[in-house]
Amino acid sequence: MLISDAYAQAAGSGQAEAGWANLILLIGIFVIFWLLLIRPQARRAKEHKQMVENLQRGDEVITNGGILGLILNVSESYVVVEIAPSHEVIVLKSSVQTLLPKGTLKSIEPSKNIRQPKNKPAKSVSTPAQENKSTENKDTTSDTTANGDTDDSAKSGDKN
Repeated sequence: MLISDAYAQAAGSGQAEAGWANLILLIGIFVIFWLLLIRPQARRAKEHKQMVENLQRGDEVITNGGILGLILNVSESYVVVEIAPSHEVIVLKSSVQTLLPKGTLKSIEPSKNIRQPKNKPAKSVSTPAQENKSTENKDTTSDTTANGDTDDSAKSGDKN
């Protein structure tokens, strides 16, 4: 009634232009997202897969858990990694994170500033029979007084 038909028709064409602008903006955001996130991640995954397929005996690696070691044996899905002399661990091939250059493990030394545990005196190992004898000797010595008489008050059953 107060708005003429000509104004209403002109507003409809403005909305169509805004739809195209939104579609172009949406496509632009997707292209940027693909260039910055998806493509680099796919490239890293491809490189990791190729590295895992090329693992061989004697390679020095870091696992996803941060364990450094030397590969001793490679099977279809698993590798045997030596983490210390005579300490071997079996891990999935896919859990190998990084392939290190040869000789890296030899160049890494534990820090000499790390506190070493103090030497504690060795405990004497006793058998259960020896422990029973020692507890019996303690019980009999607490029951006797200086005269050699037994003290009834020292027994746990008698209380005055």
